[in-house]
This record gives sequence, C-alpha cells and structure tokens, in this order.
Amino acid sequence: MAKKVVAMILAGGRGSRLSVLANKRAKPAVPFAGKYRIIDFTLSNCVNSGIYTVGVLTQYRPRSLQDHIRNGAPWDLDRLNGGVWILQPYLGRMNTRSEWYVGTADAVYQNLDFIRGAQADIVLVLSGDHVYKMDYTKLLRFHEDNQAEVTVSALQVREEEAHRFGILQVDAKYRILHFEEKPKHPKSNLASMGIYVFNRDVLEEVLIEDAHNEASEHDFGKNIFPKLVEEERRVFAYPFNDFGGYWVDVGTIQSYWEAHMDLLRDDPPLDLLARDWVIHTRSEERPPVNIRTGATVSHSLITDGCVIEGFVEYSVLSPGVRVERGAVVRNSIIMTDAKIEAGAYLDRVIVDKNVIIGREAEIGKSSDFTANPEVGLSTGITVIGKNTIIPPRMKIGRNVVIGSDLKDDDFPEFIPSGTNFKVEAHD
Repeated sequence: MAKKVVAMILAGGRGSRLSVLANKRAKPAVPFAGKYRIIDFTLSNCVNSGIYTVGVLTQYRPRSLQDHIRNGAPWDLDRLNGGVWILQPYLGRMNTRSEWYVGTADAVYQNLDFIRGAQADIVLVLSGDHVYKMDYTKLLRFHEDNQAEVTVSALQVREEEAHRFGILQVDAKYRILHFEEKPKHPKSNLASMGIYVFNRDVLEEVLIEDAHNEASEHDFGKNIFPKLVEEERRVFAYPFNDFGGYWVDVGTIQSYWEAHMDLLRDDPPLDLLARDWVIHTRSEERPPVNIRTGATVSHSLITDGCVIEGFVEYSVLSPGVRVERGAVVRNSIIMTDAKIEAGAYLDRVIVDKNVIIGREAEIGKSSDFTANPEVGLSTGITVIGKNTIIPPRMKIGRNVVIGSDLKDDDFPEFIPSGTNFKVEAHD
C-alpha cells in the first residue's frame, strides 16, 4: 500500500531582508514573475507531485496569504479528500509555552494534531519562500530507497554564500555525517534547501522531545538535525543537483531581482512556458496587453492588462501596469497597477503595487553606485514601496529604498544613491 504524504509549508517568516517589499505582506505572498506569488511555486510543486494534503503554517501578516490561497481552487486543492489548510498559532494548542510559533520545529510541533488527523505516514516539510521546480516524488523515492528516517534536500552553492545556509558533510552514499546551521567557516558547500522528509513517527518523537528542552531554539537547522546526526540516526542528503531542477532563495532584494532577470534569458533556467509542470496561481481577469503605436518592447514579460506606449526592455510588468509615451523602463520589475508617467526613466528599479512614477522623474539614471549596506544593495537596484507617489521630475539615485504610502509632497528635490528614505520598520 502506498504511503500517505502530508506537506507542511512553513510560510510565517517576516522576510525582513526584502525590506519594503515585505512590510505589508508575508514573504511567501510577495509577487513574482508578473502574475505569481512566491508561494505558488511550492503549492504547484505539491500538486504536480501528486500531494493533495497541504498545511500552510502562517504567522506574520497572514491575511495576504489567506486572500491569495482561500480554498485552494487554482491548485486543485479544493477537495474533500485532502485539501489545503491555513494553520495559524492560537492559544491553547498543544500546551505550548506561547501562542506564537517560536521556531520552525515549534511551528510543526504545534500542528502535530493536523498531521495525525491526516493519517500521514510521511511528512514533507517545505519552505514557502523559495522559487523552484521540484518533483517531490523523486525525493520521496530516494528517502524510501535509502530506508531513511529523515532526508534533507541539498544542493551545491557558491562558497562565498555557504555561510547563509545549513551546511552538510556526507559520506559516499549521502548519509549525513555533520550538520551545522549557518557556520562562520563552512566546511563544505553542500547546503540544505529547507526541504525535509520525515517518517511521521520519527518527526513526532523528535519534536516532542525538543518541545520539552528549554535550552532549544526549536529550529530544524539549529537543533533537530544536529541532534539526529549526533545520535547516528539514518539521516540522508538528497542531491538535488544530480536530479536536475531550478531552485533559488529570493530572500534578499538582490536575489529577488536576479531571479527575475534569469526569467528573461533566451534559455531561462526556470521555464514558465513548460506545459508538463504548470505553475498555478490565483489571478483576476484582465484585458489583453495593449501595445500602442510608437512603443518598443523587448526581452520582457508583460502580463494581462498592461498598456505600453513607451520603451520597455529586460523588464517584468505585472497586471495593469501603464507605461506612458516617452517613458523608459530598463532592467526593472514593475508590480500590479503601477503607472510610469510620460518621459520618466527607470533603470534597475523594483516598483511595488499602485506606485505612480511622475512625469520625467529619473530613477537609477545616476552613475553613482554608492552602496546601501543596511539592505545589502551595491549593484544599482532601487526599490519603491507600495502606494507611493513619486513627484514629477524627481531624481533618485541607485541602491535606494523608498518607503510605502508616501505622497509627492513628502519628497525633497533629490535622493542620493545609497539612501533609505522614510522606510518603516517591521512591526
């Protein structure tokens, strides 16, 4: 008899490294590739892999995810046998120390009743804030073939980035010999992808034990995996690179922008046109794209409802974006219902929803690449928060972050490169 699998998607993080893009929404709800949200990729991987019982564990600003997922119909998850559940923390659950999830392991621990109710044999723990295509059936087959108790999906990363990940050392059969979360001096570049397979009985055992350990941070990477490896349990690494596929952590503004630029390559590593692995999403009906006389559009993704009269190159435009005559948009990401007025110039700009860029404003035209270390920007990317109105003829440099909900009279005449302007803190 086939084993029953339940997927638990961790989607409660604040995404603080995405700055203003995550100030008004959960990180997995951040728009991506025009019409999608980041969580769409994990949800689509589940249904494309035949997994139809899914729990989404939310905490920070959950409404954005609730509004997007609802009953799960776009992903074929509106079903009686299975389906999708939004799982938020609440008082009185599992006799916990706090009503809030205090770590990744604690979040799953607080929802063990959901896993038991699903009568699952295998629990697939996933992250809701990565962009990737992955056939989980291959991962599950690897787990079963190795008679593993736990399997951690892993891939090779650049050595200079290894300190950002959980780092593994394995033997010739990929059994994990050592696991260290975000080490200062990594001993390898084989990194955890935040995708885990547990035998349900093992998961229950380790989570219950961890919940009673007051010294624990209740985190899979910091506490659960190092302990399992130390106890010589059957913990294996699934070599994602060997099986092919695309995966990127879009947890920073730089990586978010780079992932969009990857989509615009002639041979993109993530092919959204592939019909054998469709990425599903919830999207409203919009009219067809309207490209008017005199417009120039090249190497770009343009979503329904856009009206283009100006110049667009190497950019991604979400639904309802308007680019007026004489405006220039290069190497940029423009989100839903933003308006780029006549004569404006944008280069390497991420524009959030409902933003208006005033006539003849210049953003990213400067040759000054002064870095903005507070948000890790040094390559010239500027970000403008949701609902903000940029005044006409305004000049904004590179590596700048502009806050949300600002009006034209909030601005000075010029914002230099490397600046954070009226950026609200996460609450």
